[in-house]
Amino acid sequence: MSTTGSAGAAALEPPGRLDSVVRVVGAYVALTKPRIIELLLLTTLPTMVIAARGLPSVRLMVTTLVGGALAAGGANALNMVYDRDIDAVMSRTKRRPLVTGAVTPAAAVVFALILEAGAFAELWGTANLLAAVLALSATAFYVAVYTAWLKRASPQNIVIGGAAGAMPVLVGWAAVTGRLGLVPLVLFAIIFLWTPPHFWALAVRYRGDYAAAGIPMLPAVADLPTVASRILAYTVVLWVVSLVVAPLAHLGWPYVVVALAMGAVFVHRAWGLRSDPSPKRAMSLFTYSISYLSVLFIAMGADVLLVHP
Repeated sequence: MSTTGSAGAAALEPPGRLDSVVRVVGAYVALTKPRIIELLLLTTLPTMVIAARGLPSVRLMVTTLVGGALAAGGANALNMVYDRDIDAVMSRTKRRPLVTGAVTPAAAVVFALILEAGAFAELWGTANLLAAVLALSATAFYVAVYTAWLKRASPQNIVIGGAAGAMPVLVGWAAVTGRLGLVPLVLFAIIFLWTPPHFWALAVRYRGDYAAAGIPMLPAVADLPTVASRILAYTVVLWVVSLVVAPLAHLGWPYVVVALAMGAVFVHRAWGLRSDPSPKRAMSLFTYSISYLSVLFIAMGADVLLVHP
């Protein structure tokens, strides 16, 4: 019986080791904040299509997206290392790997630096130096300016810090053309203007967390009507800029119709939040803002490919 029991235990050991490996891999993947990366890449690809006035080579698209994902993942991991003290306080973030101990800070830093080095080498080798420098500049800005300084110092943290999240469109444009210009800067402005209403809507739901952690996110330091009014103001300007890009990027009526309709709904929802600045409405607006940006950029790419190549 002892022999049979030993054999049975041995048979169970590989699955146990496999589970351990899966947990470790999952912890490192969580460090990169994959859902944020998805949205960043969703804006990069249509930008590349606009820059090329068609589909760039499959190789360039894949390598640029991989390089962008590596750079963004490294930046997010460094953000978690720096913010592990406040992440432990906030209910939304208390299960992150550095809080639970699934990954050590030293290991996370090494992991992040490997991702950043890989991103720079890959983008330089497969696209160009400008794309590689822009990707690392986004990381430096996100970590040094937003995470280490503005996030804990000013209610304008996410306004200025939003520039980091807008950088992928510049990376995508540079990867195709090797330079920048007015159109990518307007695309940058769209994401820059979208970030405050998007993130403030989420922060309304977690304003107590931010207050407990001592983070001066606008909803934690201002009353909800003020926050809602700021969200509405940014949304209106965003709507205008989303239409301005059409003639500059030679986009036609299909994109304009989408931008008009999606923007109108965004403004309507922001106005509704101003009338009823509740967490429930704020989360509804947050969810819609993700769909808005995704559909807007998909419409840009589709317009170029299907209507105005």
